Amino acid sequence: MAFRLKPTAGLASLLSIVSWLLRVQVNILQINTADRGGGAEGSARGLFQRYRELGHGSWLAVGRKYSNDPDVLEIPRPPIAGAGRRLLQIAAEIARAGDPALPGARRLAISLERLASPTRLADWRAGRDEMDFPGCRQIVNMCPAQPDIIHCHNLHGWYFDLRILPELARQAPLILNLRDTWLLTGHCAYFMDCDRWKNGCGQCPRLDVYPRCRRDATAENWRQKADIYAAARFYVTAPSQWLIDQARQSMLQAIDYKVIPNGIDINVFKPGDQDAARRELNLPTTTPIVMFAAAARRSVFKDPRTMQEAIRLVAERRPDLLFVCVGVKAPSAALRRLNVRCVPFITNPSRLASYYRAADVFVHTAKAEAFGKTITEAMACGVPVAATTVGGIPEQIIDGETGFLCPPGDPPELAAKIISLLSDSKENQLRRRAAAAQRGQEFSLERQTAAFLSWYEELRQNHILPTNPEQLPRHCP
Repeated sequence: MAFRLKPTAGLASLLSIVSWLLRVQVNILQINTADRGGGAEGSARGLFQRYRELGHGSWLAVGRKYSNDPDVLEIPRPPIAGAGRRLLQIAAEIARAGDPALPGARRLAISLERLASPTRLADWRAGRDEMDFPGCRQIVNMCPAQPDIIHCHNLHGWYFDLRILPELARQAPLILNLRDTWLLTGHCAYFMDCDRWKNGCGQCPRLDVYPRCRRDATAENWRQKADIYAAARFYVTAPSQWLIDQARQSMLQAIDYKVIPNGIDINVFKPGDQDAARRELNLPTTTPIVMFAAAARRSVFKDPRTMQEAIRLVAERRPDLLFVCVGVKAPSAALRRLNVRCVPFITNPSRLASYYRAADVFVHTAKAEAFGKTITEAMACGVPVAATTVGGIPEQIIDGETGFLCPPGDPPELAAKIISLLSDSKENQLRRRAAAAQRGQEFSLERQTAAFLSWYEELRQNHILPTNPEQLPRHCP
């Protein structure tokens, strides 16, 4: 069931005025995998930048830093003892410097770092979560001032030691921002149709799911996570009620849970002239266009098979269509005989918004999804969406108004929904585009920022510091 949100008009101005009147500055430390990329990386980066624009102390600690931003803090990798291991660590640093220009550089860097660390190597071989990242203990001291809030995003990705969570919780109110279900399981980022995570994992049926395990230590991983959480006071947020509901059934028992949907820049992703967008992109102005994003080749959480079969079925009934696939240079073998135009991965948000505006329908398929960012972006540009009913997606799309939902793994039903959107009367198409735009605009970065800042202040007011003097926060500027 989709959430109904209040209008966002004037929210940015109101937020700025309130901040100015109250003179409340918050020092916010966020922790995430990297400062480059989409999904969790893009969401955390957007919040980090917006907090800073509003005058707050804002720092982003990351496992991999790509930018030159002085407020992005790369978690250090202290030199490893032993000449051979140190050489492996230096080789890993060289490989990491080649990412993302050199394909495979990041994976090589991770492997070399693992070889340099006997503890990580042993954990990897045994299938245990790798947590030997001693630089994580310096995260708070890297900040120019003591954080008032510590906000963690993705903590998987071979850079973070979960065992420091209790210490972070003693430093400031600690928020765990779920982006997937990794914190709830013994290894996988999404459990899909498996329920073992509710009772301790073990005998894992999908060790190859990211992050993959060489051996089944999922029960041990699950117990270790449960012990860590039991020793810490923290709060949990997620972009969808679906993900919060999963957290409540898990060992991740928080002081409080809050749904705050991911926001997008509605100054970029907004409705516009469809014909102008098509001329800009050299697309035909009279041909109906169906747009979809290519699934990551290694991701088992997307559903390219359903997407490809649905597209093929639609093309059989509507040979006049043009399909635009964003994210790849060439179509898959299943789609090569169709009228498909492929567009390599787009890094410029404004250009991506033009592709959305040029489309008549956007299609999204997944087997697991906490929150579909591309769905929100497409709707905000006035494009109705046909998507599968998994995870948090039903909370984004208002079925029958801003698009259609259909069961996962059902290509004929998805194809029927796409054709229904394309075959609707002109009047209904305009009404649906307006409804999609209104819905998408509700998921603004300004709304997300305001929700978090309001929550931060509430947590600051109610946070109880440890009574043991040895547990009080220590910050070395």
